[in-house]
Amino acid sequence: MIILDGSHLEGGGALVRTALALSTLTGKEFQVTNIRAGRPNPGLKAQHLTAINLLKKMSNAETNEISLGTTELHFKPGKIKRGIYECDIGTAGSISLLLQAVTLPCLFASGKITIKVKGGTCGKWQASVSYLQNVLLPQLRRFVEKIELKIIKQGYFPIGGGEVHLEITPRFETNSSLLDELPFKVAAINLTKQGEIEQVRGVINLSRELEEKMVAMRIESSAKNILSPHGVPINIRTEYVTSQSVGGEILLWAIFSQNNVVDFDNPVILAGDALIEKNKKSEDVGKEAAENLQKEIGSKAAVDHYLADQLIPYMALLPGSSILPSEISQHTKTNIYVTELFLPVGYTITERTILVEKNEP
Repeated sequence: MIILDGSHLEGGGALVRTALALSTLTGKEFQVTNIRAGRPNPGLKAQHLTAINLLKKMSNAETNEISLGTTELHFKPGKIKRGIYECDIGTAGSISLLLQAVTLPCLFASGKITIKVKGGTCGKWQASVSYLQNVLLPQLRRFVEKIELKIIKQGYFPIGGGEVHLEITPRFETNSSLLDELPFKVAAINLTKQGEIEQVRGVINLSRELEEKMVAMRIESSAKNILSPHGVPINIRTEYVTSQSVGGEILLWAIFSQNNVVDFDNPVILAGDALIEKNKKSEDVGKEAAENLQKEIGSKAAVDHYLADQLIPYMALLPGSSILPSEISQHTKTNIYVTELFLPVGYTITERTILVEKNEP
């Protein structure tokens, strides 16, 4: 059994999410104590609890008795079964964070998986579902026949009420030789050169109540003013939606090329975002998102700070993979720590470049 200390490094939920994903993929059971010990309210939150219960349903996993605030988890996985699964976080708890725990093993299920999740679609200290859709999923397509994230309904803090459907059609099924064979069948993750910026895309999703004050137009104008000196096309889509709480976000992402060619096997996509919040001027929301994107571009990175930690476990499936993130965050270090316990790989950090290689027996 793999033993984990939940207070290690970042001390948050990332350790539990990554352990759940890798445990279900590899079939290795684990025990974690001090869950989210580094947070003001330790223990499992709604999205963690829902993810565990979802994986129990999908793979006949066994656990100790758990509830909100539980600080210790023993998880013994089974094998992911094809099918349609539904879950409801019941709050504005993050759909994105829940999907971090379940997506990896679903890529290698025995057949098509559809996951229907209700909860929060964006919020503080997380990548939104729009981010997963436009920045993470393009990196994961190498593993599957098809992967698609459909945003059925946006859900904002504090009530939530959003709904997302994730559909995955696997190419490969988990078996004893999968990890040995995969590097010969799938292109390694190689994201170490930023290249030249080709275009900027974006989406603003926000509550219909904000339409009268032309909030989206003001956000878009502010963001474009900051990004226009790049001299590339900027296309920002606006979606006013019916939601249970008033809110919204802007996500901007820049697409890069190498020698005037966009690499679809290893697309370089950097993103910046900002939340629409009470007492926050629309112009400041657009400015914040654009400046966040500018910071990523200015770092000369090929991977932004959100994507870096999310890619760590996927890189381990393809030894020889390397990335150049804008920063090495505590989340990234935490995911490296967990991944090295579950898979026979080792990570090397040289300046900001992260390389993963297979540990030879």
